[in-house]
Amino acid sequence: MTRALVFPGQGSQFVGMGKALADAEPAAKLVFEEVNDALSENLSKIMWEGPEDDLRLTENTQPALMAVSMAVIRVLEAGGAKVEDIASHVAGHSLGEYSALAATGAFSLADTARLLKLRGQAMQRAVPVGEGAMAAILGLSMDDVNATCSEAADGEIVVAANDNADGQIVVSGHKGAVERAIEIAKNKGAKRGMLLPVSAPFHCPLMQPAADEMRAALADVEINRPVLPVLANVLAAPISEPDGIANLLVEQITGVVRWRESVGSMTSLGITQMVEVGAGKVLAGLTRRIDRDLKTANLQEPADIESFAETL
Repeated sequence: MTRALVFPGQGSQFVGMGKALADAEPAAKLVFEEVNDALSENLSKIMWEGPEDDLRLTENTQPALMAVSMAVIRVLEAGGAKVEDIASHVAGHSLGEYSALAATGAFSLADTARLLKLRGQAMQRAVPVGEGAMAAILGLSMDDVNATCSEAADGEIVVAANDNADGQIVVSGHKGAVERAIEIAKNKGAKRGMLLPVSAPFHCPLMQPAADEMRAALADVEINRPVLPVLANVLAAPISEPDGIANLLVEQITGVVRWRESVGSMTSLGITQMVEVGAGKVLAGLTRRIDRDLKTANLQEPADIESFAETL
């Protein structure tokens, strides 16, 4: 069996995530302590006790999800299972790409935590609250969604932001344009169009100020060659060279998350199982929508990891 490890993005978080792992596994507990130290704050307290509104703040959500994913990786490693022996490729959805890079040694854990904290803050700063929006459009093709966005723009910005699965595409931009896109999509036969509960319009040109901030931040961080190829969101193709990683992460801030195509690329690379590392089961669900022949597994609780380790 040829595996890919995949790392979740925003929307997979929940209060309590990672707590059972930290309680059961010293290697996991150390990850949360290291992230707390890197950020000079008790992020794990927010993760495990809430309130949910604080966890949902982008600047907290992003490093928190990464911490859970890396806790799973460290537990696997403590049991003798190296990432490069488990899988042939890795990928992550949006912020999950940073988790994938940390898991493969491209970034240190502390640097990844600090980058994601800044990424969340920069994304929130880029557009005043209330000016931007995102919406899920269900039941239309990418071509139809692109046409919908062109028609809805009317001098504002609205673009496809996440190509998650067949018939499941997220659009992002100015709030008025996004609302117009929902109505136009319904007229084109969309099964559903709904605003998402997010605080900023991610993955669209309105995020350019955040991209500029991340370019400066990434220039100050050491990037190593990952031990496995990482499928970049904006390419839907594997990369390994450190020189290109920072540029692609900057592009990702304003570019489309090409998850449907990334899964297709994994299939073409011979991957037969997608193992979701960290909180939730969002990516497993998307995988089943994209390619039912791909096996899936989820690693977030101690029992999950134990069962998975027995298959190696």
